[in-house]
Amino acid sequence: MRDAIRIDGLTEFTRNLAQFEAALPRALRLATGDAADAVVDYARPRVPRRTGRARQSLRATSIGGAVRLTEGGPRAPYMPWLDFGGRVGRRGSVHRPYLRRGRYLHKGYIVKRDTGVIQKVLSRALLNAADRAGIEVT
Repeated sequence: MRDAIRIDGLTEFTRNLAQFEAALPRALRLATGDAADAVVDYARPRVPRRTGRARQSLRATSIGGAVRLTEGGPRAPYMPWLDFGGRVGRRGSVHRPYLRRGRYLHKGYIVKRDTGVIQKVLSRALLNAADRAGIEVT
């Protein structure tokens, strides 16, 4: 005859793990939105300003499970030119040096990634989701 193995708290742990799994997608979506907002907050004051429309066109939007950073739009159609450069005007009479990765949003992402801000935001969201599910993480 085999001895029965008994694990105290396994049922509660399994229940908490299911709650964590259910809460995880929403927590990650909110955290990636917060991380994208940090990138926009870095980039916005660095955009040249005349009317403020170009600065205000920087946005972080959540679409499904992804976050998208956008710039420009109908009120500031020149914003991509400010960010990436190129030639505009009659026969390309106005020139701004072209930068493949841009001057503002991508640089903001690199700075926030390298300083650990994005990792901190995502880690905090995971820890909060685990805490709400009753899982203690040390």
